[in-house]
Amino acid sequence: MPLDKKDKKNKYWQLFLSTFKLSACTFGGGFVIIPLMRERFVKELHWIEEEEMLDLTAIAQSSPGSIAINASILVGYHVAGIPGALITVVGSALPPLIIISIISAFYQAFRSNKYVSMAMAGMLAGVAAVIFDVVINMAWPILKKKRLLPIAVMLAAFVATRFFSVNIILIILVCGVIGALDTLYLQKKEVEE
Repeated sequence: MPLDKKDKKNKYWQLFLSTFKLSACTFGGGFVIIPLMRERFVKELHWIEEEEMLDLTAIAQSSPGSIAINASILVGYHVAGIPGALITVVGSALPPLIIISIISAFYQAFRSNKYVSMAMAGMLAGVAAVIFDVVINMAWPILKKKRLLPIAVMLAAFVATRFFSVNIILIILVCGVIGALDTLYLQKKEVEE
């Protein structure tokens, strides 16, 4: 059933406010916003399915640019098309723009303030916890399927990045090829059965 003007306006407003609030309260980079978006759009609003959110996260991560902005664009487009993408990109970009503008105006005062330094150091611990949560939530559906190939690819990607400093673009490309071949194999197997 198509949405009337009031419902569309309400959905657009919710998209803007959600991404604005998430972006304003997120410290530590794009990976931190993903579980918050999942909580808001999957669990609270039920606008996106869990699997779709994982797919959108993977696309956002492999696209050039900020993960937070990419994820916002994809979520906005998924929920409300091109207007939704435009609304969510503005909602996600405004808070950092405002905060950076304020900080740059008072840079000298912030730079030497020991309380600001301690607060930033404290945020690092929170960021680490949120990133750990993202890893667990993204890995859990893969582990639940109990398929050896995705688990092996996930572990190999971690080892290649962490211990061998392999370029992330190369890892993404290799994982994309492996994923495409695996999908083709599974589709062919499904057709044969």
